[in-house]
Amino acid sequence: MHYLGWVMVLHTKNGFFISLEGGEGAGKSTQLRHLSEALKADGLSVCQTREPGGTPGAEALRRQLLFGEEALSWKAEVMTHMAARCDHLDHQILPALAAGHVVVCDRFHDSTWAYQGYGIGCGEADKLSFIRSLRQLVGHEPDLTFWLDVPLEVAQHRVAQRQGPTDRYEGQAEAFHQRVREGFSQAYQQQTDRMIRVDAARSEEEVHHALYELVKERLSARGLL
Repeated sequence: MHYLGWVMVLHTKNGFFISLEGGEGAGKSTQLRHLSEALKADGLSVCQTREPGGTPGAEALRRQLLFGEEALSWKAEVMTHMAARCDHLDHQILPALAAGHVVVCDRFHDSTWAYQGYGIGCGEADKLSFIRSLRQLVGHEPDLTFWLDVPLEVAQHRVAQRQGPTDRYEGQAEAFHQRVREGFSQAYQQQTDRMIRVDAARSEEEVHHALYELVKERLSARGLL
């Protein structure tokens, strides 16, 4: 157990934990699929998952958070995200890591920091402190995080092309999404040893190549590839 900047990291696993972060339209789900397929082709056991969600209980909480008719208070929303995360960790992520798998997750702690801390909480010190305390309590930071960063106008264009219902975060005003991007930027600046910024405005193939090469380097250093 040790501390990286302002957050506690618990290294109690044999696998490798990767998270993909970013705002709406960053291409996380697409890149998660490409990366997972490439790692499987290399002979690795890969667990693909997402947040909020990943387990039946956490998926039920996801439906409330994204599409629930009744809005939660700010603290209740943060704690619901953390509750979903705990269930996800206990029932999927930690068992997969203990079995030596590579876990690739669409969102994790940094999304709560950016969305609830900055997007909704406007970066207010007391709100960030509340999230930080819960984050330290839950623990289990990824080994490697990619922040897929795109200019707001590019992200908005991509989101406009999507099919299906709009969730409560996607439907927020432009200022909200700008604050979310600032939240990810602040997280990146404080955790550059774990978090890598990737220019996700490039083509799908270019982004995939960049992620794959960086992951291979880290896995090789850990003797996993």
